[in-house]
Amino acid sequence: MSQSPSPWRRMRSHPGARPLPRWWPLPVCALLGTLAGGVYGLARPAEYTATSYVVVTPTGKSDPATALGFAQAYGRVATQVAVIGDAQAWAGVPADTIRRKVRTATSPDAPMIAITGTSGRPREAADIANAVARALTVNGEHTESSTGVRLVQFSRAARPVDPSSAPASLTALVGGCAGGLTGGLILLVRPRRREPAPVPAPALPSGVPYGGAR
Repeated sequence: MSQSPSPWRRMRSHPGARPLPRWWPLPVCALLGTLAGGVYGLARPAEYTATSYVVVTPTGKSDPATALGFAQAYGRVATQVAVIGDAQAWAGVPADTIRRKVRTATSPDAPMIAITGTSGRPREAADIANAVARALTVNGEHTESSTGVRLVQFSRAARPVDPSSAPASLTALVGGCAGGLTGGLILLVRPRRREPAPVPAPALPSGVPYGGAR
């Protein structure tokens, strides 16, 4: 009993059906990447950052080079337990939360420490940065006589207005670029389509003209 061909085979064998172009993975991957990046940007909660600055100044017992060295040292200990434990009372958030949402940065040319707080709420981000800066200056006062430097809060962190996280349009653009790159790599590694080799005409016996006897 003969079986009828499937609809997919009939469609492929139809003379009007055209195969997909070889470069079809490129636009498809770019479109999927754009959609994925846009969804990620919309689903991810917004983040706000606020930065407070602490400057290290030398006293009569030290010089600017000493203040610069202590600025590097205080920048490393700003996220330690001793400072974070004091900052949690002023920030109003647990110490573990402060440790995860604060980071510090120092400059090799200036005795200044940048303390940045990150949070999903603008006010909390500023409170974390200011609380850590205040706790660091208080700890610096306790060791001022032995270190010969003084810590002063140079600038308080202001409540941010705009989120620091990337908008959905930017994440969609990045996703589209990544998808296009993936599609291009697929085109490079996929095997090329080979054209069928021409079938040679059958050999005719000698004396018979081409096309058969008439």
